[in-house]
This record gives sequence, structure tokens and C-alpha cells, in this order.
Amino acid sequence: MTRFVLKRLAGAALVLLALSVLVYGLFYLAPGDPARLACGERCNPQQIAQVREQLGLNQSVFAQYLHFLQGVFTGRDYSTGTSVVHCDAPCLGLSYQSDQQVTQLVLERLPATASLALGAMVVWLLVGVGTGLLSALRRGGITERVLTVLTLAGTGTPVFILGLLLLMAVCAYLQWLPFPSYVPLGEDPEQWAWNMLLPWITLGFFESAKYARLTRSSTLETLAEDHIRTFRAYGVGERSVVTRHALRGAVPPVIAISAVDLGSMFGGAVLTESLFGIPGLGKTLIDGVRQIDLPVVVGVVMVMGTAVVLANVVADLLYAAADRRVVLT
Repeated sequence: MTRFVLKRLAGAALVLLALSVLVYGLFYLAPGDPARLACGERCNPQQIAQVREQLGLNQSVFAQYLHFLQGVFTGRDYSTGTSVVHCDAPCLGLSYQSDQQVTQLVLERLPATASLALGAMVVWLLVGVGTGLLSALRRGGITERVLTVLTLAGTGTPVFILGLLLLMAVCAYLQWLPFPSYVPLGEDPEQWAWNMLLPWITLGFFESAKYARLTRSSTLETLAEDHIRTFRAYGVGERSVVTRHALRGAVPPVIAISAVDLGSMFGGAVLTESLFGIPGLGKTLIDGVRQIDLPVVVGVVMVMGTAVVLANVVADLLYAAADRRVVLT
């Protein structure tokens, strides 16, 4: 297992390196002048040139990328025009717009995204696994047909549309909840939970359709195996057959995909964060793209990429732990 983990981590490092090169390349192919935007509308060409030199944009793309790698591994010094700021490793750079260290910015925004992802995972596991299991046990009946329609509706509805419908129904029409306004967990846990409820339901319901189909197919496949028929032949109760044997066979793929999806949520919740005003990594990425803020864009993308590749490694380990027939090589 140690060899497998080391091999996967080495592959992850190469993926992240390629990802950083790709982001740098796309950034310099995009239109716009970050120096002009950072300087302001009333700057003259000489002032813009000074800002460009201060930001290091007068250097070649290759030199800028090497400086980025230096900051990640050893840290580096940055000039803010009036002073020199040291950024400790792993340093993702300084924002062009605010001169804030991107590492610090990411750490400030990470809890909001993490809480959104974890809450949504609870929703999609409860709804998805429960729906899939019920659909498998009621195969061929009206219950399965209704659940199938709901699953298809969840799959076909874009998360942004689903969120808007919930806002209009729950907040505007029924007025069960006020419109969400993000409150940090440390300030008011109760208000934090109430304001995160709709984002959790939106993202969780959107993902639960996939888990319902996965749980249903895995459960039906397990129920058709020989050892399940043997248990039934020996008079084992149906509830025991389902909960102790069939569900156990359906759990490993659900666990593995949940780990992957949880990592993907760190980069895939952009629309949900924007819709509900959650100051997470997704919203930070959008702001960085709009402001042509390369350090912010690269830093957030690298953190998102790290979450995804590590989640894939964890998913393989969890799958192997849940199913002893799986051998990691």
C-alpha cells in the first residue's frame, strides 16, 4: 500500500505541475492588462509601466513561472512599491489587486467551501443512498417509478436553476426562510447553519441523483448474487439480508465516489457559491478571473487541483478498505 500511495502522490505532483503551466499559458493568452487594472483608470503610461515592473510582468513568462515555483518551494520576497514583503513557503504569490498573500487569502476562504462541500455530502448520501435502496427494494412498483422520475429531474436540472427555484419557493413565496446571507461559523453557529441550509440542499440534491442510481444498481447486483439466495433459502429475514449483506456490497462504490466528489466540490461549487453569496474558493476564483489577478487564479486552481487529486487517492484507499477483494498495486 505504501508503494501505491507514493506512486499516486508522484503522479499527483506531475498533474499539479502541468496544471500550473496550463493556467499560466491561458492567462497570457487572455486579453487584458493586469498592470493597468491594478494601477487604476487615472494612471498614465509611466505609472502603468512602474506597476508592471513592480508586479514582475515586465519579465518573460518563463521567468515569472520560475519565480512562482521558487515561492512554492522556498518562499520569496515581494516588492509592494513602498516596502518588501517576505512570503514563506508554500507561497502562492501576492494578489495584484490587494497585495494580500494568496496563501492567506485561500486559508480565509477555504472554511466556507469546506463547510459547503461537507454539508452537501451529508445531504447527497442520505437522500441518494436512501432513495436508491428504496428503489431497489420496490423494484417494478409505483414507488420505483416515482423515485426514477425524481432522479431524472435531479440529474437534468442545472444546479443554478435548482438554487433559483429554491430561493423563489422557500424564501420569496413561502417565506419559510430569509434570503441566505453568509455568517462565519465562529460568529454565530445557529445563523451559519440556517444560512447554509439552502446551499446544502441545492448542491446535495443535485448530486444525490447520481448516488440513487449507483446505490440502486449496486444493490440489485448484490441481491442477485448466489450467497444472497443462499441466505434466503436458509430462512434469513429480508431485513437482515438487505441491511447486513446486500447494503454492505453496495457501500464500497458509494464510498469511493463520495471521496472523489467531495474533492471535486472544492472546485465545482462555483455556481452555488456565487448564487448564495458564499465567500469560498469558487467565488474567489471568479473574482480573480474578472480582475485578471494571476496569483489568485493560479493559487486557487492549485488548491482545487490538490483537493481533487488527493481525493482520488483517498477514494482508492477507502474502496480497498471496504472491499477486501481489491488489491492496490
